Amino acid sequence: MKVFHIISSSGMYGAEAVILNLSRILRQQGHESRLAVFANSKNPNLQLHERALAEGMESHIIPCSGQLDFSAIAAIRDRMLQTKADIVHTHNFKADVYAYLALRRSHIPLVATCHNWIDSDPVVTLYGKIDRFLLRNFTCVVAVSDEITRRLMKSGVRRENIRSARNGIDLRQFQAATSLAELKADGRPLAGLVGRLGHEKGVDLFIKAAAAVLKTLPGAHFVVIGEGPDRNALQHLIQELRIADSVTLLGRRDDMASVYASLDIMVSASRQEGLPMAILEGMASGLPLVATTVGEVPTAVNDQQTGILVPPGEPALLAGAILELLRDPAKRKQMGAAGRQRIEDEFSAERMTADYLQVYEEAAARTTARGSA
Repeated sequence: MKVFHIISSSGMYGAEAVILNLSRILRQQGHESRLAVFANSKNPNLQLHERALAEGMESHIIPCSGQLDFSAIAAIRDRMLQTKADIVHTHNFKADVYAYLALRRSHIPLVATCHNWIDSDPVVTLYGKIDRFLLRNFTCVVAVSDEITRRLMKSGVRRENIRSARNGIDLRQFQAATSLAELKADGRPLAGLVGRLGHEKGVDLFIKAAAAVLKTLPGAHFVVIGEGPDRNALQHLIQELRIADSVTLLGRRDDMASVYASLDIMVSASRQEGLPMAILEGMASGLPLVATTVGEVPTAVNDQQTGILVPPGEPALLAGAILELLRDPAKRKQMGAAGRQRIEDEFSAERMTADYLQVYEEAAARTTARGSA
């Protein structure tokens, strides 16, 4: 089967990790997996394209200027028809819209994965509504959480067209990772948050929790890995709380396996979420989690077994859970081992790929049936 993934990427985050993990296993199983990545004029964000090429995958750039570039639509149409894709698999709003406009009159099955919609402002909210409206016309739509399924159905996507698939991790990259001297040189306990620097990820709550922890455990250190629109505001908050010596915004990293290996605990402070790949990667690295009870997070993090769950929007409770784990190395070790085992049992890339292959086969069969009707 020949699968073409299309994405407008904002960096190496959850959707990008899903594409890479899925593509690796598809290739191992004898399928063809190719990528098409938008090169947006203002923010190209071609890290996924470069990573795919480095791993020997076929990846194509789709130049795109502005909100609606008809040449990009034509490029997608030509590329997909020339390569005779069996399935076009889109990820997130822009890819959904462009692929639909490019291929709506073709006989190529359209599969979309809805990783999440963040209603952070009126424009983004409008984009989400347009996306869900167009997804009514896709052959199959994959939701990564029950909340996304509910939003799709509320928007008019038929239940029989919606499928569920849990995100999955390729554990091999985390098995032999070593810690980074720059992060562990002084031996201080280290808590980290991995994610886009946006309101929905609750990085500000993590920083406020860090300030509370430092009053009791002044030797602790906190790092945030990721980029996003809130960087300046978050840096200002760190300065305002006078914790700049203990909290660091590391930005985007290409050595995430080693970053995870350097942490003592991992924190997810999200206000809104599906099932973030960062949580699964942290668990695959043997880290105990402190996480908020949003989206599908409780399906991965078992409270008091693989981590500690707290309500969203409560920095004091977040701080209490962080402090509890930083003070208890034995508990961290026990939870970390249980978390890694849970990833092996239920969140492997192989299991995710099996789920998607089933979706692809169903989408292909539906399209064939419609063509012969």
